[in-house]
Amino acid sequence: MSEPITVDPGPAEVSARAAAAPQRAVLVAIAVVVTAMIAATLALWAWLGPAVFYEVIVAGIAACF
Repeated sequence: MSEPITVDPGPAEVSARAAAAPQRAVLVAIAVVVTAMIAATLALWAWLGPAVFYEVIVAGIAACF
């Protein structure tokens, strides 16, 4: 019987994987931050109610200017 042919990854493929690792970490970090911001927004909306939540956001934006 014959054994399956396996190909060892070359140095270029290994370095491409190593270069992709930090990019993946950055994307995961961005996804976590965005998810946390959305969760915080929904929690404040549920806690304060839509009308009060809107007024808090408008006041916060007005305070920036």
